[in-house]
Amino acid sequence: MSRTSVPAASAPHSADPSLSGAWEDLVTTALLGTDRRTPAGAAPGADAPKALLDAAAVATVRRRAGLRPAGAAERPRPAPRDPRPALPPAAARRLTMLLSDRPGTSGGGRRGTAPDLMELLPQWLAAANAHGFAAPAPALPALLDAARGRTDLRPAVLRFAGPRALWLARLNPEWRFALRSTPGGGVSLPGTMNAVNPEVPEDPENTDSSLRLWQEGLFAERVALLATLRSRRPAAARELLATTWATERAEDRLMFLDSLRTRLAPDDEPFLELALADRSRNVRATAAELLSALPGSALAERMAVRAGVCVAVDHTRDTPTLTVEAPHECDADMERDGVTAKAPAGRGERSWWLGQLVEAAPLGTWSRRLGGRSPRQIVALPVADDWRSELHAAWCRAAVRQRDAEWSRALLGEPAAVEAGGPGAVSLAERAKLLGTLDAAERAEWVAGFIGTHGLPDAFQLLGVCAVPWAPPLGRAVVDALNIARDAGSYPWSFSGVMGLAERCLDPSEAGHLDALLAVPDEPEDASPGSGGYWSEAFQRLVTTLRLRAAMLAELTPAPPGHP
Repeated sequence: MSRTSVPAASAPHSADPSLSGAWEDLVTTALLGTDRRTPAGAAPGADAPKALLDAAAVATVRRRAGLRPAGAAERPRPAPRDPRPALPPAAARRLTMLLSDRPGTSGGGRRGTAPDLMELLPQWLAAANAHGFAAPAPALPALLDAARGRTDLRPAVLRFAGPRALWLARLNPEWRFALRSTPGGGVSLPGTMNAVNPEVPEDPENTDSSLRLWQEGLFAERVALLATLRSRRPAAARELLATTWATERAEDRLMFLDSLRTRLAPDDEPFLELALADRSRNVRATAAELLSALPGSALAERMAVRAGVCVAVDHTRDTPTLTVEAPHECDADMERDGVTAKAPAGRGERSWWLGQLVEAAPLGTWSRRLGGRSPRQIVALPVADDWRSELHAAWCRAAVRQRDAEWSRALLGEPAAVEAGGPGAVSLAERAKLLGTLDAAERAEWVAGFIGTHGLPDAFQLLGVCAVPWAPPLGRAVVDALNIARDAGSYPWSFSGVMGLAERCLDPSEAGHLDALLAVPDEPEDASPGSGGYWSEAFQRLVTTLRLRAAMLAELTPAPPGHP
C-alpha cells in the first residue's frame, strides 16, 4: 500500500489546538503514502498503513469528543395547510412513476418502444392543475428536484406544489429557485388560495394587506400578488407598482413592468411614458414595446409618422412598387421612444433603425398611407432595392406584437405556396410566431395544409405552436406524412423530433387508428437496411404513449357524484 485515503471532512474541528496539528500530520502522511513517510510511533514496513488507519480512528474519536456543544436551533414552523382536494390514488401512483423515470437509462441511441415518461410530466401537471388538485406531501421533494433541473417545469410545479413549495425551499438551498420564482412562474392562484404562499391575501383587493405584502414580502410573493391583482384589477396593480417603482432594482423593475402585459390598456400609457425615461435601457425598451402594442398611444403615433416617411408607393413604374428610404440618423427622440441606436454586428445602421420604426408603428395606419390597400395587397406589392426582406420581417414582428390576425394571414400566405418560408416571413421561426396570433382551429388547419405540401422537414417549429391535443386534420396530416416517410425506406431518426411531438400532442383517441402501422413493412430495394423494423418500433412507442396518456388523463378526471 503506497497511499491511504483519510476523509478530512469526517473529523470535526476540536476545541484543542494540539489535536488539530496531529490530525494534519496524519492527513499529510496519508497523501504522501506510508512508503514515503512513516506514521509517528509506527515502524516502517507492511504494518505502516494499518498503524496509520488506527491512529486516524483514535484521532477522530478524540476530536469529536472535544467538541463544545452548540445551542439548539429554532424549530421550523409547521408547513402551511393546503386546502385543495387530494389527488385520486391512481393519479398519485402515476405521479410517482413519472417522477422516478430517468432519461437515457436504455443506453445507446435507440429508444425502444418504452414511452419517455419525463416528457409526459408537463402534460400531467397541466391536467392536475386544471382540476385544482394538491400535490401529495411525499412527492414534493421529487417535484422540486425535477423543477430545479428543468426550468420549463417550474411554473406548473410551483403551482401544483402549492404553499409548501416555499416552506421547503427555505430549508434547502438547492430549491431556492422557488423563492426567486420565474416571471409568471408558480404565482397564479387556484381558486382563492395562493398556490405558492398562503400569506398572499385571498382577496387581493384588500388594500392594507396587499400593501403590507408588497412592501415586506419575498420577491416571489410580490410577483404573485402583482400578477393576481393585475388579472383582476389592472389599475390597482399598476398603482401598487408605482408606490415603490423609484426604489426597485433595475432587474426587478423590468420583471414587474412585464406584468403589465396582462390586460394592457390605454390607462397604462401615462405610467409607461414615465418608464421611457428610466435609467435602465432594458426597462426603457420594454416600456416602448408595451406602448407600441397600444395602437392609440402617443408613442405608436410618433412611430407611425416616422415609419410613414420611410415607405411609399411609386406609381411611375409599370407596376406599383413600394420604395424605402431608411432613416439617416437616430436622434435623441427616437432613442427615448425605444429605438436602439447601435446596430448589432453585421447589420447596417439604417436598416436596423428602419426595422425598429416599422415594427413599432400601428399596422392599421399602413392601409391609409398606402392607398387604401388591404394587408394582403400591401404584402403582395414588389419592394424596390432589395428592401423586401427587411420590410416584411418588421411587419411580421409588428403583427406578433399587436396580435393582428389579418396581417398575420397576409404575411403567412397560403400554406400550399411554393416558398416554404412564405411571402413575408424571413424564416420558419417568424412564421411560427405569426401562427400564434390565429385561433387554434385556424392554426391547425394552416399547418396541416403546409405539411400536405412541404412534408415534415420544415414543419417542426410550426407544430410546436399548435394547441394540444392536435385537431384531427392536423393529426392525420402528421401521421400520413410519417407513413410516407416510412414507405420511402429512410430511417425514422430523421423524424425523431416530429415523432416526439406526436407522442405528446396527438389526440389519445387516435391510438386505435394507428394499429395498421405497427407491423414491419416490406422494405423496397433501395431502403435503408432494417428501416422497416425501426419504423415499426417507433410507431409501437407512439401507440403505447398515446394509450398511456389516455389512462393518465382518465385518472385525473374526478369521478361523477355518486360514483366511488
